[in-house]
This record gives sequence, structure tokens and C-alpha cells, in this order.
Amino acid sequence: MTWPTVVVLVLVAAAAGLLRWRRPAWYWMTFGVTLAALRVLVRYGSVMDACGLTVPAPRWRLTLARMTNRPIPGPRAPRILRLRVTRTGLVLRLKLREGQDAFDVAASCDRLRHSFALYGVTSREVRSGVVELRMTGYDVLKRVQMPARTDNTRPMRVPVALREDGAVHYRDYRTVPHGLTLGATESGKSVYQRNLVAALASERVALVGIDCKQGVELFPLARRFSALADNPDTAAELLDALVSHMQDVYQLIRAEQRISVAVPDAEIAADIWDLPADLRPVPVVVLVDEVAELALFATKDEEKRRDRIITALARLAQLGRAAGIYLEVCGQRFGSELGKGITMLRAQLTGRTAHRVNDESSANMAFGDIAPDAVLAAIQIATDTPGVAVTGDSSGGWARIRAPHTSLRQAVNVCNRHADLTPDLPALARFRPALGTLAPVPAPAVESAPASA
Repeated sequence: MTWPTVVVLVLVAAAAGLLRWRRPAWYWMTFGVTLAALRVLVRYGSVMDACGLTVPAPRWRLTLARMTNRPIPGPRAPRILRLRVTRTGLVLRLKLREGQDAFDVAASCDRLRHSFALYGVTSREVRSGVVELRMTGYDVLKRVQMPARTDNTRPMRVPVALREDGAVHYRDYRTVPHGLTLGATESGKSVYQRNLVAALASERVALVGIDCKQGVELFPLARRFSALADNPDTAAELLDALVSHMQDVYQLIRAEQRISVAVPDAEIAADIWDLPADLRPVPVVVLVDEVAELALFATKDEEKRRDRIITALARLAQLGRAAGIYLEVCGQRFGSELGKGITMLRAQLTGRTAHRVNDESSANMAFGDIAPDAVLAAIQIATDTPGVAVTGDSSGGWARIRAPHTSLRQAVNVCNRHADLTPDLPALARFRPALGTLAPVPAPAVESAPASA
């Protein structure tokens, strides 16, 4: 080997090491994907055997080998149907052998990760007898980069985060109508909410916000909101108006059903999505920034207002889906200590997302009744990884996700760009935010105490 060849090899190795350290995504697409694919294909049989994912050869093959004096066939691993390369890893689709189960593959994911020298391995059952392994070559949640193109063709389905297996996490309101987002202070809950608003800004949807922190989170995005409330009193009136709007939408659906023998089954309307496009009301997404502020009370009058708010939220959660009204409830805690009706409301919030929490009971509020395995994952989120969250639904499945960092200025620019899409809802007209120029507010006076000697 000549000196120029040695120098070239050293430079290539140094470039690969630098890319792996500074730009893991570039390293994966240039060097890592080839090395990982070779490791998987070369080690596949021995790794599956070591992980207990092989089955003995069928009896007819053993009998045929004995009759023909041929070598006895060894154990067989699941057959590889397809190996696909992605920008974050590999996707391996396997056909299970007789007697194997998808749970066996899922239980061996951690051992497969070590054996194939990859960052992460997750599995899911595609159909009976077919399992898909998604392998990531690097930590995709360390520096989130959403793909330039996403599968955003269906209405009310928007990309909001990236999963730990490299797939895009979508918020699909027609599949999971209502959601609950929990997280402690500085856990990334506000950034997740900004991503959600920015993704919905370009959709044909009415945004309704309830921000009891005097509007500091949602009012900067007011140009894209059809209604906003910044205190519990206004929130109670806004929710009552939404309930009235929901009843009007149901009257419209009833008027357009016209069930008779001559009406085809596909044209019988049961929700707004069955109505013709020219008659379909605009869907409404209600974002509640801090639900505890709506449930706390100190006086009898505040208790009556609280019961009124929780009752309206429970009605919207139970009946709002068919009327195109969807809830996004955020908070630091959401347990029974907030009073009656809270657990009934939480039971209607199918989609659950938990950022870093301060105690295990907060994680149990999100996943204890739907995915107990996700509770441990939620309480293990480190404080130096804001934005990392665990998401799950009533099916029991869960995954780690992280939303890309979106500053308030970026979210404001997106909402201003799509301000012309903001629909006017007559029922919510008096809650439409005023968009005039605000006068500067003087800073509060603070008395300074002299420093002690």
C-alpha cells in the first residue's frame, strides 16, 4: 500500500469520525448506512439464533434429509421480505416462521440493537405473521430535523414531532379527536403547543384558545385564532358559546340526513365529514393552555363558575367529535384533586402526551389507565432534554417523541402568513381577538432595598 493511499484512507476515516460526532445524519447517509446494512445481512442468521428467534426445521425436511442421507437442516430464522434504507436508519420486514409470535420479536429488540450495533430497534406487527423492525442509526431526538415532505394529505392530520424510530408523529384529529398534554415547567410543553398551532395554521380549521395566563402564550398568535379567552370568566362564556355552536351543527346534520330508501348508504350523514363540502361547517380545535386554572376556586361564586366550565368541557369531549369540535387540553397536573368531573373529562381525552413530570403520580394521570409501561418512560425523561415526551393512546401503544424547537417569533410569523384562513364563526364573534396596535405597558414599579453591609 503506497503512502498516498494511506493518506487518503486516514483522511476518509477522519472525515467519517468528524461527521459521526458533529453531523450524525450526514454520517449515516454517507458511511453508516452501508456498514449497518452489511452488518445486518452478514450477522442476521447467527444473531437470530442467539436471540432465540429461530425454529427447528419442519419434520418433512428432517425426514427427507434422513431418507436421502443429506445433512440435517439447521434451525430457521424469520425470512427477510424487504430491507429498506431511510434517512434515519433501516426498515427490515420479516415473515415469521410457524410457531413464532410478534411478541417474541418485540421482547428481543434490545438484544437486536446490541447485536447489530445500532442506536435503537423497535418492532410492530404489520399483519398476521409479518413484523417490521425499524432500526435507527443515531439519536434522532437529539437534534430534531423534520423531513421536507410529509404524508399530510388527509384533512385534520398534521405533523407535530419526530418519533424515536425516525418516523413522523402526526396529530390525527379524525382518528383521535381529543388529546391531553402534561408536562412540568420548562419541559417543552409550550413548544409542542406552538408546533401544533403552526401546523394547523395552514389548514381549513377554526382555532379557539383559552389561556388563563393573561394570554401570554396564545395571544401573540391571535391573527390565526377565531376566538380567545384570557381569564376563567371569559372562558366560561366561550365554552357555553361552543356548546351552542355544537347544537346548531347537529341541527344542520339532522336537516341534511334525509334518510329514505332512495338515499345511498354513503350519503347518510352522521357527522360533518359526511356532509357535502359546500354545507360542511368548519372544524374547530379548542386549545386549553392550563386546565388547572379553570378548575381551581376559592369562593362559592368561583365554584359555580368552575362547575360550569368543567361541565361544558365534558359535553364538548363527549359530543363534539361528530360536530367537528376537538379538544387539546394542556396542564402540569390533571388528577382527581382538581375536583368532581375531572376524571370523567380525562377519560374522554384519548390521545395522551406527557413531557417531563415532577412525580410518578403525574405520569400515572396520563398513562396509568391506558399504557402502564409508558409511566416508567415518562418519569425517566432527563431535565436537560426539553421537548422529549412520551405519547400514547387507548390502544396501549406508546413511543418517545420530540417536537422541533419553534420559537414564538417563528410561530407568530406562520400564523400571520395564514391569517386570511381564519374563519368567522357567528357564534364566537364576540370572542374574536382585537388585532389593533397595543399601547406599551409600563413596567411595574419595584422598590429596591439597599444592600446590607
